[in-house]
Amino acid sequence: MLVLLLLHLLAGVLAPVLVRWWGRQAFLALALVPAAGFAWTMAQLDAVVGGDEVREAVPWVPALDLAVTLRLDSLALLFAALVTGVGALVLVYCARYFEPDEEGVGRFAGNLTAFAGSMLGLVLADDLLLLYVFWELTTVFSFLLIGGSGARVAARRAASQALVLTTAGGLAMLVGLIMIAEASGSYLLSEVVADPGSGPLLTAGTVLVLAGAVTKSALVPFHFWLPAAMEAPTPVSAYLHAAAMVKAGIYLVARLAPGFADVPGWRPIVLGLGVATMLVGGYRALRQNDLKLLLAFGTVSQLGFLMTLVGAGSRELAAAGLVMTLAHALFKSTLFLGVGVIDHATGTRDLRELSGLGRRLPALAGAAGLAAASMAGLPPLLGFVGKEAAFTALWDGGLPDRTAAVVVLAGLVLGSVLTVAYTLRFVWGAFARKPASPPTAPAELAHPPTALFLAAPVVLTLTGLVLGPASPLLEPLVAGYADTLPLLAPEVVPLALWHGWQPALALSLLTLLGGAAIFAARRPVHRLQRRWAVGASADEGYWNTLQAVDRLAVLVTGTTQRGSLPAYLGTILVVVLALPGSVLVFRAPWPGEWRAWDTPVQALVGAVVLIAAALALRIHQRLSAVLVVGVTGYGLAVLFALQGAPDLALTQFLVETLTLVVFVLVLRKLPKDITERHRPRERAVRGVIAVAVGLLMAGVGAVALAARTATPVSVAYPEQAYEFGGGKNVVNVTLVDIRAWDTLGEISLLVVAATGIASLVFLRRRTGVIARLAQEQRAVRAERWSRRAPRRRWLAGSVALAPERRSVVLEVLTRILFHSIIVFSLFLLFSGHNQPGGGFAGGLVAGLALVLRYLAGGRYELGEAAPVDPGLLLGAGLLVAGTTGVGGLILGAEVLQSAIFDFTLPVLGDIHLVTSLFFDMGVYLIVVGLVLDVLRSLGAELDRQEDEHDAIDLAPGEVVLR
Repeated sequence: MLVLLLLHLLAGVLAPVLVRWWGRQAFLALALVPAAGFAWTMAQLDAVVGGDEVREAVPWVPALDLAVTLRLDSLALLFAALVTGVGALVLVYCARYFEPDEEGVGRFAGNLTAFAGSMLGLVLADDLLLLYVFWELTTVFSFLLIGGSGARVAARRAASQALVLTTAGGLAMLVGLIMIAEASGSYLLSEVVADPGSGPLLTAGTVLVLAGAVTKSALVPFHFWLPAAMEAPTPVSAYLHAAAMVKAGIYLVARLAPGFADVPGWRPIVLGLGVATMLVGGYRALRQNDLKLLLAFGTVSQLGFLMTLVGAGSRELAAAGLVMTLAHALFKSTLFLGVGVIDHATGTRDLRELSGLGRRLPALAGAAGLAAASMAGLPPLLGFVGKEAAFTALWDGGLPDRTAAVVVLAGLVLGSVLTVAYTLRFVWGAFARKPASPPTAPAELAHPPTALFLAAPVVLTLTGLVLGPASPLLEPLVAGYADTLPLLAPEVVPLALWHGWQPALALSLLTLLGGAAIFAARRPVHRLQRRWAVGASADEGYWNTLQAVDRLAVLVTGTTQRGSLPAYLGTILVVVLALPGSVLVFRAPWPGEWRAWDTPVQALVGAVVLIAAALALRIHQRLSAVLVVGVTGYGLAVLFALQGAPDLALTQFLVETLTLVVFVLVLRKLPKDITERHRPRERAVRGVIAVAVGLLMAGVGAVALAARTATPVSVAYPEQAYEFGGGKNVVNVTLVDIRAWDTLGEISLLVVAATGIASLVFLRRRTGVIARLAQEQRAVRAERWSRRAPRRRWLAGSVALAPERRSVVLEVLTRILFHSIIVFSLFLLFSGHNQPGGGFAGGLVAGLALVLRYLAGGRYELGEAAPVDPGLLLGAGLLVAGTTGVGGLILGAEVLQSAIFDFTLPVLGDIHLVTSLFFDMGVYLIVVGLVLDVLRSLGAELDRQEDEHDAIDLAPGEVVLR
């Protein structure tokens, strides 16, 4: 099972490359991945139906007792088959849905494939925390798929709305899962359901988990995000919003129902919201003219129906719920895909503009007609079997409370009447010939559907047609889950297409006649709906709430944030002095012995640092102040070196140098002198606070060192670094192996920081246009320099600089040193496991080499030196580092655990390879990408803005040399 998830991950990563190579045909190759998952799932059918379970557990973080625990039983098999089977067909559909050269298809393919893997992981997860991880992954990929490229405002709004609501529900669910786990004493989902425990903690946790399921499955009052998400491409609607993502809440409720249906509050929430959602969604669907929106509100209605069935907590309703879940995925995916074909062929989804399309597209009309019949509950489709089973179960008393069963049955019958009505509206609107509208002419069919385009909806609808008469074959699979719930009816009614003349059949006939009557009276019904229209809506309430929160945030910010950085920092430091400082003074155990220094050189360096800090307070030129502050950083590096920490010293030297460069780049936009003056009293107060905080931190360090009673864990690090990490440099092995999780979080933060810097500087594109010399610019500049002077061009980009801005000495030094510095950075990278260095230090050295190229030749030289998008380096580095962790799992070890290989190669001799080297490579790429992002944003982009500001009109062919 883990292999299937990794295959989806790999396919999602490679999808953009495959699309670039093969175009839209790459979807056919990507479809093989979920198809393989479907084949594997079906191969386990006999074992699962026989009562066995397929389990797989891989240690994740053993110290925290975390493991990737996967489990396939009857319920998981049904949902896994839907996720993989429908996913494969949707990917095949995409091969003809998108235009051959459409922009953004590669990104879409990767997100859709990754979403399929996340959804598969969700239904297979047997660990509560792992379930939550996959739950949130589906939310993130849904946001990316709905928003698309971000070019359309409506798509961005819909994506953000779905993200906010489902993430809020997911956070509530996370708290609930933790409470449930603590109440039951286990984080394994199977154990929690078997013995959930009891008490108020369990009740509160259950309500929070239901909040997550309700938002995910778009139940009232959070139903409005699903119709808004129809801004997404049709394949997204057919997969996420019919067969996969919105089924996550249904799955979670079905999974928990055997153990939680009797928890106080479960049935009122599930049944009440389920019935209300079915009625609201069906009523709203009758008002829609957009075929996709009609299906969206119909999906909301059906999700309420499914939630009612699977959450009722009885054997008979659970069986009906699983059948209806399968039927709904089949017919609703078919209908969404059919709408995509119509939109693709005619350019519209407005049912008022379509007429006579059934004759023009008979194959599509047949497939959609069968799917619509299943949605309405007509025999012999699978939808009829599921609806009959639901009516029979409620008629026979499928709930503990007979009154509740009658109310729920009445609500479901009324909801089914609305389902039939909007189903007829869909079929009529999409395919019927309307006297008031001219027939859709052949010329308007801009893109006639091909056989491959129609394959997915035809296969799905035929599956629903076949499974109707063959529904008894589903009985063993459905019973495997349903038998875990109590039987409340007098007897088990097996799944079948025909049970004879019974009340459920009469109720089905009533729904068909009622729905047909509403459709026949659609004009009066429409007028009645307009007359009784409610002024407010849940969607408007959502946006009004967001606006209120924004206004409150502005009010609070304006009240508490006055724009004074010294005031902010002073407030923070005073609180630190008041709270931790008072504890340190009055309660902390102070050391009994003090030693000022180990060598007089340390005292000398400390004195230099103090003098530099004092000078920084007196200097009024910004650049001079920055340089003096840099002395304090270099002094700290010297102290590290004197204390026997060469790795820390090297890193401190490099970071301090790069920090000075960043300061200098920023200072170009600031006045030369610090003009702000403060009164003596203010300066005295700040001085007191600064000295007090310095003494506090020194005291905290001393007390912390003196308070240690246990043996430090670092004592064993040297031995562990060599035995388990395969290296002699304890610092580097700690970063990439022993504490690799911390490092992974830190480099992720670096990526976020780089993205934030770029977003503050670049208004449209993240990294702007890479400044490189065009061929004609090169020729013009070369000719000009050849006429002016016989000076050699040491750097390619320096010809773009004006003569007074060039430094031949710096250019020559850069030409000589650049490649040596890069080689040295690689040496630090590869030797860091046993000598001072590593990926972080090596990346900083390589970044400083790029700084040198920029200072010598300007922004064009930077573009010539590194003609690559920094985002690619950042993403590639994070991917390499993360993949190293997955590699540990593949090799049978823990996540991010190093594997050691010793072998001999010709010429090179004995090789000692540790897989954490690849993690260090990821760190190296991220640091280089970060430095390049800083140079592009604070350096090259600011240069470009200055050039535009100072631009002058030129004659054709003239070039400005700056």
